[in-house]
Amino acid sequence: MSDIDIARKAKKKPIQEIGARLNIPAEDLLPFGHDKAKVSETFIKSIESRPNGHLILVTAINPTPAGEGKTTTTVGLGDGLNAIGKKAAICIREASLGPCFGMKGGAAGGGYAQVVPMEDMNLHFTGDFHAITSAHNLLAAMLDNHVYWGNEQEVDIRRIAFRRVMDMNDRALREIVCNLGGVANGFPREAGFDITVASEVMAILCLATDLADLEKRLGDIIVGYRRDRSPVYCRDIKADGAMTVLLQQAMQPNLVQTLENNPAFVHGGPFANIAHGCNSVVATTTALKLADYVVTEAGFGADLGAEKFFDIKCRKAGLSPSAVVLVATVRAMKMNGGVAKADLGPENVEAVKAGCANLGRHIENVKKFGVPLVVGINHFVTDTDAEVAAIMDYCTALGVDAVLNKHWAEGGAGIRETAEKVVSLCEGGTAAFKPLYPAEMGLFEKIETIATEIYRADAVVADKKIHDQLKQWEAQGYGDLPVCMAKTQYSFSTDPNLRGAPTGHSLPVREVRLSAGAGFVVAICGEIMTMPGLPRVPSAESICINADGQIDGLF
Repeated sequence: MSDIDIARKAKKKPIQEIGARLNIPAEDLLPFGHDKAKVSETFIKSIESRPNGHLILVTAINPTPAGEGKTTTTVGLGDGLNAIGKKAAICIREASLGPCFGMKGGAAGGGYAQVVPMEDMNLHFTGDFHAITSAHNLLAAMLDNHVYWGNEQEVDIRRIAFRRVMDMNDRALREIVCNLGGVANGFPREAGFDITVASEVMAILCLATDLADLEKRLGDIIVGYRRDRSPVYCRDIKADGAMTVLLQQAMQPNLVQTLENNPAFVHGGPFANIAHGCNSVVATTTALKLADYVVTEAGFGADLGAEKFFDIKCRKAGLSPSAVVLVATVRAMKMNGGVAKADLGPENVEAVKAGCANLGRHIENVKKFGVPLVVGINHFVTDTDAEVAAIMDYCTALGVDAVLNKHWAEGGAGIRETAEKVVSLCEGGTAAFKPLYPAEMGLFEKIETIATEIYRADAVVADKKIHDQLKQWEAQGYGDLPVCMAKTQYSFSTDPNLRGAPTGHSLPVREVRLSAGAGFVVAICGEIMTMPGLPRVPSAESICINADGQIDGLF
């Protein structure tokens, strides 16, 4: 059966029963139908003094068209931990409409390791992304309106730094000219759109601890600069209060369930290639107060998602992960070893061995953060024993356990061994988490550290204007911020076609953006776009409602 067929056959329980598994009173759940709900801020505040459970990160090798299964493993591991008698919850990210209608990218897992309701999760869900889009564009509208009605803050329209957003892939909106049509429509200027996931408002919602922190961070957004280069903030435009109102409900984490009726918090944006791509701080910290084991994910490969999880989310939220599961597949190893997607079927042990260099580099990188790990091999039916053994032998040589997981086909029962190893790592107490770089390091030096230590680049290439901009932000008091790298997810380099574990490459930084409210600096590298485009044949062409009123073509 397909993922959507499996999801439709799920025996879901009322969301109040799922909340009761975590001792969340029914009155503290704001239901959206019978199978999803938001958790009230009042309840979250009431449990702040409780001790934390163990935090487990699921990350992966660089993604390939062959598939890795990071979210599937996250869901499966949560089910597996519950299957061995542990009180566990999962924390995953919400889906963007862009990839759902573009290249069939969802965020609910797959097979018998899914979160349901799957169709809702991959479409409008509880409206969080719409609220973020509205709040972001409210600020953009109020900024242009402020300039139109006299420009009291003396915003230099040549230096407006705040773009608009929408939750859809639309390359036509990357660069635009707005305010055309004469005096009544304002002052023409260059502008553009990013996808909602890349919005600073999204990052703020993901990193804020409560509504008060949310409003302060929104007020800290720099929307542009005056002629004297002094920053103009969101609070100067007086938009922070209204934005907070729009985001009040979106700030509350969403509670749903897995196919095995285990609790799942789904909150925050994906895309660790152009954003920090983590489940929200408020969802993760809430889960840690309610469960003994919390399994969360970070976007794309460990070079992007895990690095940002450690250096941005954990640093900002004071989190200390206990263990990491690094996901790999035989198929992806073959692709990293030079095999084309069409030729992945036949056994090719040598290609698997060659491709393991990518896995090895991720293992080395995770170890740099002081967190113990286990490699989870996500099983495909075409895998042979010899190919799986090649990965296991490779990991053993590096001093890391590797386990074959069959959660896609068997649910929690198919990942019990990994669950037991994760418990052992957590209870062993060997984690000594530390970020990659200290906060006091200079901004460009932080970029260099990530480039050389994580990507294995020889050098960072950046124009003088980028160096000058970073120095200016340091002088303004932003030097202690972490860096959020925007880079292709398909390679350690900025060339998406360079698979494996490349060396001898440089990291070109073409632009830097200050996200003062979110609390990081974005470095845009290579040809990466903050507004994706649709493929030649978008998935939207085959999505429809069938004669039975069901959605077809989504997955």
